[in-house]
Amino acid sequence: MLKVYLAGEIHSDWRNELVELCKKEKLGIEFTSPITDHETSDNCGVEILGAEEKNFWKDRKGANINSIRTKKSIKDSDVVVVKFGEKYKQWNAAFDAGYASALNKSIIVIQNEDHQHALKEIDAAASAVASDQMQVVRILKYVLEGTLK
Repeated sequence: MLKVYLAGEIHSDWRNELVELCKKEKLGIEFTSPITDHETSDNCGVEILGAEEKNFWKDRKGANINSIRTKKSIKDSDVVVVKFGEKYKQWNAAFDAGYASALNKSIIVIQNEDHQHALKEIDAAASAVASDQMQVVRILKYVLEGTLK
């Protein structure tokens, strides 16, 4: 079973779309991802470890706890798919791609043409740069089955 971590933007349903497309193709893939509920992700630190007066420390607690999940998921994966969305700057996605690269993981980036220049270094570290989820599904199918259909 191929293990795929889905990193990147959390403001669209791209993860579910990708998972459903892979199910339709009957691909043997186990998917993991960060916590995509913004409120849960942002507040996990203070909910678990206690309130903070300053947002810096609130964010720090949450980021540290979320990093446990992210690091484990990326380490355990065979492939990391990183989607860079259009609406927000994706510092977390860039960090995840760098971490995956440092661990010598295969990386597939999803981005639009507008991001090509800004992401050139990340693209250079990636095994493939796709423009949409369907291209990623076709890559994963090729990896698993060696077919183009």
